[in-house]
Amino acid sequence: MDGSVTVITNPTVSVRVTSTVSSFEVNRRFNRGITIAECKSKLELIVGTPAAYMDLELFSTSDKFLQKLDNNQALLGFYPVDDECRIHVTDRSGTQSAEFTDLSKVEKFEISDEAYEKRTDSIRNFKKNFKLGRFNEENRAKEEEALAKKEEEEKVAAGSIAVGNRCKVEVVGQPTKIGTVMFVGTADFKPGYWVGVKYDEPLGKNDGSVNGKRYFECEPKYGTFVKPLSVIVGDFPEEDCGLDEM
Repeated sequence: MDGSVTVITNPTVSVRVTSTVSSFEVNRRFNRGITIAECKSKLELIVGTPAAYMDLELFSTSDKFLQKLDNNQALLGFYPVDDECRIHVTDRSGTQSAEFTDLSKVEKFEISDEAYEKRTDSIRNFKKNFKLGRFNEENRAKEEEALAKKEEEEKVAAGSIAVGNRCKVEVVGQPTKIGTVMFVGTADFKPGYWVGVKYDEPLGKNDGSVNGKRYFECEPKYGTFVKPLSVIVGDFPEEDCGLDEM
């Protein structure tokens, strides 16, 4: 023995994450061996900002600015990041100022229903002439019958789902997501039966409330509402998010 001491650093680190697109703070564990570029990809799932439009800053446990994480090829562990440090994400995509979603200044063309009814060059008049859509009584009856059947299937499916159930959500065109059932029933935002789910990861659309009405409690972007037929109840363990992988 030569009396030397070898210090083994924990390969993972638990940090606080904040961003300019939300006032909410979350805690996440990252592997020190990932690059800043890989770190941005993981943060994209948390804050919703495209990785290419992120600027990262590192703050100490007491929220003192340390330095920018501006080298995409550098390892996270290259920087002085310790447990309870804070990584702040600045969004440069325009999301934070809503410049791409604010329609308040867009001039809108409006016409009364009575005036629209009199127009001969409208889509409504075209559908009337060719008996399309709701102007085709036979098709409309079939659509109403199909809708009633689907609503009954959703009601039966909702009856087999209970608050507290672990579940997976399968929606066509989207990846399968795992979570916990937090709400089952009808809602004000749309007709029919709905299932409120709190996902294990921030892959949702809300915090359990819609249009100012709260249906259940969860962190922002963890909550969602889906139709009962998209929910499969089962013994699904919580996902580890892959944050401890080497």
